Amino acid sequence: YLIAILVAIGMLRASGAMDFLIDGIKFSVASLGFDARWVDGMPTALMKPLSGSGARGMMVDAMNTFGADSFVGRLAGIFQGSTDTTFYVVAVYYGAVNIKNSRYTIPYALLADLVGVITAIGIAYIFFG
Repeated sequence: YLIAILVAIGMLRASGAMDFLIDGIKFSVASLGFDARWVDGMPTALMKPLSGSGARGMMVDAMNTFGADSFVGRLAGIFQGSTDTTFYVVAVYYGAVNIKNSRYTIPYALLADLVGVITAIGIAYIFFG
C-alpha cells in the first residue's frame, strides 16, 4: 500500500497533473478577485496526507522556486507542520492491530487536514501577509 502511494506521487509530479490542478485553482481564485498567492503553496498541502517525504519535497521545491523567505515558502513550511500524513498513519497503526474497517477515521482525518490547511493559510496571511 505504501509503495503504491509513493509510486502514485511520483507519477503525479512527473505527469504535470499537479501543475494543471494548481493552475486551475489559481485561475478560479483569481477570477473571483481573491489573492491567489497561497495557491502556489498548495502542492505541499495536497501531498501531506499521502506522504511526509513527498510533501517535504514539494516544500523544498516551493522554497527553491519562490525563495525560503517568500510568502509561498513560509506557507509551505507552515503546511508541513500543520497537518499529518493521514493515509500513512491509518495504514501503519490500523495494520499493526489488524483493524480491517477504518469506518469514519479517514473522512474525519481528512476533514482535520482541511481545517489545518485553512488555518495555516490564515496564519500565514496574519504573520506574513
